[in-house]
Parts: sequence; C-alpha cells; structure tokens
Amino acid sequence: MSESNRVVAAADVGTECVKAVVMEEGVGIRGRAIVPTSGYFQHRIEEALDQALDEAGITRDDLTALTATGFAAECVPDAVSIAGETACHAAGAWHHLQQAMSIIDIGGSDPKVVRIDDDGRILDTKLVRRCAIGIGTFLMFTARHLDVHPTKLQELAAEADNPAPIGSYCSVFSEVEILEQLRDGARREDIAFGTMRSVAERIYEIGGLREPVVVTGGVAEYFPGVLKSISDLTGFAVEAVPEPIMTGALGAALKIL
Repeated sequence: MSESNRVVAAADVGTECVKAVVMEEGVGIRGRAIVPTSGYFQHRIEEALDQALDEAGITRDDLTALTATGFAAECVPDAVSIAGETACHAAGAWHHLQQAMSIIDIGGSDPKVVRIDDDGRILDTKLVRRCAIGIGTFLMFTARHLDVHPTKLQELAAEADNPAPIGSYCSVFSEVEILEQLRDGARREDIAFGTMRSVAERIYEIGGLREPVVVTGGVAEYFPGVLKSISDLTGFAVEAVPEPIMTGALGAALKIL
C-alpha cells in the first residue's frame, strides 16, 4: 500500500446480508466480505468489516474513511457519511460497465428500477409498489421451504410443467400462498417456477426499462433464475453486473475514494 493512496471501507447493511468492501485508490477492491444478517446489525457489521480488513491485510487505523449505505446504514459505527442506496447501486453498476443502462436493483427489501446516462448520472428512479417489498426475503423463504439451495431454485423451476399460481404482490401473502401450495400437494418444481414468475411480474410492473438492462443486488447473486424470468416477460436481455451483491458497497466506497 502506497503512503499516498487513500484506503476506504464501505458497509452495505441489508435486511438479508451485510456486505463490506475495502478499496484502495488506484488499485480497486482489496477486501470484501458477506455476512448473513442475524441478531443485532452492529454485531454483523463489525464481523463483515473485520473480515474485509483481514482480506485486505490492513487494520482500521489504515483507513482514510468509512461510509455506509443500506437498510440499517445508521448502525455503522464511525461512518463519515451515509449514502443513498439508489446512488450507490448506480455508481457501482456504472463503474463496471460505464454506459447508459437500466438497473434493476433487487435486494432483500425494496426493488427499484434506475436509469442512468452514459456518464453515470441518474435520469429517473421507479419503485415497486409498497406491498411488494421484501422480494429477496420472499425468495429465501421459498428456497428454505422447497428444501433447495437458493442458487439451485432455477434448476428446480426448469423441471416444472406449469407455474403454480403465486398471484399476490404482497410478499407476506405470497409466502402464505407458498405454504398453501405445499399443503395442497403442488409439485416443488411448479412452485419454484411460479415464484420466479411472480417476482418477474412485480419487476415488470415497475416499468421504465430500456435496454441494456442489468441487475444488481443479492437476488441476482443467489437467484439467477429470476433474471431469466424477467427476460422472458420483458423480451429484453437481462444480465447481472459482476459481483451483483457487492454493488451497493462498491458504489458507497467509490463515493468517498
């Protein structure tokens, strides 16, 4: 590490995971960590930051600054700033691709569609309807009750005959529908397919998509089948950015680097 290089850390504190990155000016990401959210946010934040710093081979004293974003950003101790999630995901996606695009940010809580121009400036933002928040948590619930690893949910869905009807846009009611489908003997494959379709319909309803379309957030990391369902419904090619779950933390770090 050069004496003159700034080294910063950022924590993206989500409802499902805490993500932390350590970045060095002129070098890029030096360390990263993902810790599942449980218990008090402060404990998981400390754990994620310590892991990222260990990977970077530095200590807290080597940091120039620490910033935060996400659902529980205010729980990050000693953060010099709190950055908005939309701006962070836009900055992180643009850092990778450096072009105008539509960004679908799908994390544990509130999905959104963000359009940016060739310089990474935000043109507009559209949010999912309030009752449809919690998509990532809903998908984790589905994977657990179908007894399949989240990343394998699409493989299960690929064996479906017909999608099980998961009609509610409310994530809580949709979870009840999953349990009802299981109670009534629906095939696991059809439930997985119905779940993917349900999520795609919630995203499609947001509107505002223009090609190219990319996805950021934990859903793209752990549930790649959702991207295919969105693509099937919209007719657009839909791809994840590199390391999609880290996009928010990366964008937050870039803002103070």
